[in-house]
Amino acid sequence: MKTVLMVAEKPSLAQSIAKILSRGNMSSRKGLNGACSVHEYAGSFVGQSAHFKMTSVCGHVMTLDFIGKYNSWDKVDPAELFSKAPTEKKEANPKLTMVKFLQVEGRGCDYIVLWLDCDKEGENICFEVLDAVLPVMNKPRSTERMIYRAKFSSITDTDICNAMNHLGEPNRNEALSVDARQELDLRIGCAFTRFQTKYFQGKYGNLDSSLISFGPCQTPTLGFCVERHDKIQSFKPETYWVLQAKVNPEKESSLTLDWDRVRVFDREIAQMFLNITKMEKEAKVESVSKKEKVKQRPLALNTVEMLRVASAALGMGPQHAMQIAERLYTQGYISYPRTETTHYPENFDLKGCLRQQANNPYWAETVKALLSEGINRPRKGHDAGDHPPITPMRAATEAELGGDGWRLYEYITRHFIATVSADCKYLQTTISFSIGPERFTCIGKVVTSPGFTEIMPWHSIPLEESLPHCERGDVFPIGEIKLLEKQTSPPDYLTEAELITLMEKHGIGTDASIPVHINNICQRNYVTVESGRRLKPTNLGIVLVHGYYKIDAELVLPTIRSAVEKQLNLIALGKANYHQVLEHTLDIFKRKFHYFVDSIAGMDELMEVSFSPLAATGKPLSRCGKCHRFMKYIQAKPSRLHCSHCDDTYSLPQNGTIKLYKELRCPLDDFELVLWSSGSRGKSYPLCPYCYNHPPFRDMKKGMGCNECTHPTCQHSLSMLGIGQCVECENGVLVLDSTSGPKWKMACNKCNVIVHFFENAHKVRVSPETCDSCDAALVDVDFNKAKSPLPGDETQHSGCIFCDPVFQDLVELKHAAMRHPMHRGGQGKRQGRGRGKGRRPGGRPNPKKPKDKMAALAAYFV
Repeated sequence: MKTVLMVAEKPSLAQSIAKILSRGNMSSRKGLNGACSVHEYAGSFVGQSAHFKMTSVCGHVMTLDFIGKYNSWDKVDPAELFSKAPTEKKEANPKLTMVKFLQVEGRGCDYIVLWLDCDKEGENICFEVLDAVLPVMNKPRSTERMIYRAKFSSITDTDICNAMNHLGEPNRNEALSVDARQELDLRIGCAFTRFQTKYFQGKYGNLDSSLISFGPCQTPTLGFCVERHDKIQSFKPETYWVLQAKVNPEKESSLTLDWDRVRVFDREIAQMFLNITKMEKEAKVESVSKKEKVKQRPLALNTVEMLRVASAALGMGPQHAMQIAERLYTQGYISYPRTETTHYPENFDLKGCLRQQANNPYWAETVKALLSEGINRPRKGHDAGDHPPITPMRAATEAELGGDGWRLYEYITRHFIATVSADCKYLQTTISFSIGPERFTCIGKVVTSPGFTEIMPWHSIPLEESLPHCERGDVFPIGEIKLLEKQTSPPDYLTEAELITLMEKHGIGTDASIPVHINNICQRNYVTVESGRRLKPTNLGIVLVHGYYKIDAELVLPTIRSAVEKQLNLIALGKANYHQVLEHTLDIFKRKFHYFVDSIAGMDELMEVSFSPLAATGKPLSRCGKCHRFMKYIQAKPSRLHCSHCDDTYSLPQNGTIKLYKELRCPLDDFELVLWSSGSRGKSYPLCPYCYNHPPFRDMKKGMGCNECTHPTCQHSLSMLGIGQCVECENGVLVLDSTSGPKWKMACNKCNVIVHFFENAHKVRVSPETCDSCDAALVDVDFNKAKSPLPGDETQHSGCIFCDPVFQDLVELKHAAMRHPMHRGGQGKRQGRGRGKGRRPGGRPNPKKPKDKMAALAAYFV
């Protein structure tokens, strides 16, 4: 019997597809990585009986990155990243061990069917999966085909079965276009980002952004927002005048007329028109015209329109809306949410899709009427050749989907129903009046057939004041004529919806990446989202864009990225060479980078107007070990210490609080220690600012605090305060937090495990002695006499916190890192690690796994 491995993009998707193909007759088990399940069933494939194994990945298996040393910002010139720096494919999420999982499941399989999402990213993941599993699969006979690609747009029985019956092949060209985009974005983005981040953070203390990032798509996206900001700032209001007339068709009613000249900008001329018309007592009807007009039903829904509406009408950010749409898709409620197409295929079952909505109380009447009277042929939209438009695939209720899920599903469903509804028809009546030599107009609309606006009421024709019945030559008395003084107003800040439109128009990003680029400029503190989801640039965002314009406008204008996108699309179509496009584009940006570096003073002139230099920022905190003057603590991201006398800056651990640590000094360099803390319930440790940036020992890396320092005698070091092997991670050591009393705790120096012990103890010290059973350091504890948990009147005890029976009930694990369940302990796994009694720096043995208490602590993770 042949074995068929089938791989989907997400675990939920794999389960849904397997249920449909197996008709529910399948068995399921967890894969070795704990994240992906494997669903197995029997069936037939290419005319023979087969055993099917359906599983999934979790998005991209691999990611592109630079090799080893080129990831160091300090050791590599950013200019080298354009060509010299080699890249490699690394596992996108090493904790998932996805390659190993795929190889275990693929070993001995005869065929593979790829059910990845049907877009360019999906094609790229196809080849990532193939690279992992082909080496371990059974070798085919000379002409036998073993790789198949399923094409589908929704998780319905019909679509999935149809895809299984018409299997194709993965598209290498589309995968290559994604590879090209990844490499371009990596090399260009990292080079510019590293250079400008180091340059500006080394000079200014209040940028309030941990990363001054550049992206070939991200920067033009920001450019659109700043361009609108500039228009607002440079706007000068102009005064204009409007002539307004009211006539009285009947005694109790009045009708407001619009001036055909609309407005004039000269006060004297406006006054002249007012004087002329004020002499008249009646308005004469010059013409009455009636015309039937049509408001067209919408085109079928694509991704960009969905994101626009989600932001403008539903108040959802594009990335949030996309996440909800993907969830609705994997659960089978809507079709694939990434598409540029606005035209239904000829074979699309519109009636079948509509019938599923016939029982929903919100639109049941409309749907039943359409089914009985006959649906209208949808408007002909754009066929991009990718996926059908976004449509509902099965009925749902608000209780099933929840708040935002239901609101997006409701819009998608209403939009679909509207596309097969009739156009909205209305009668427009236009009455033209003359008051002396001046012409005025009044327009009224009456809906004759609401059509699609019944299901999309926000598109309905607004109710207006009814127009009187009249004919040419009729006259009406004038109620009043007055001159209104008004001012032109500036445009408002761009909404997300308007930005999405601009990005689509200029070819910046794809339907999948547009939400990511918008989210990035928000995360980087380049723009803030104001009420109405309007994007207001920050000082930093404005200065960056103005600086790019000053040095090289093409870095921020959409033109060059749009041209690159066209080249990438040609790769996908097989009309351009992958290597040539990559080499040519990188050469262009390399030249731009060198010019940018040479001209950075131009941007710096703008920066110094808006931001304060390091020396003028922050508050004095701790003394420098070189000059013994106070260094200033700069709290704005990234937080750091700056010595203005030495002109040195020292980076600090982020996302916590920093304070002086008892005015104690490092024995190596005389710098005052500072204490980093993640909060009262979190971990804390002291660090030397100089050692943190310049590791003093070979076995230390940059960014290590005293809890990882291997100094043999310093009272704050790992050698003196380390107690035992972490219960959760492979390389961590539990270190006493000597500042935590009276609620004492020890914390892992690698992960977020925290162990609380000996509450109300007066003193806790780490002994130089070690436990005979587990090699962990013994602990000397002095308890308060009134609150001592020790037997009798004893207040002092020394022992192993893991093995000593007196300490057993005084140790409690309180917090662990948020990790995937598959990494949360399991005693068998720990016992199999084979840890020896190797010596760790400072002379203390590496602790073995304690026999009883360690297992008890590990049980907290299961």
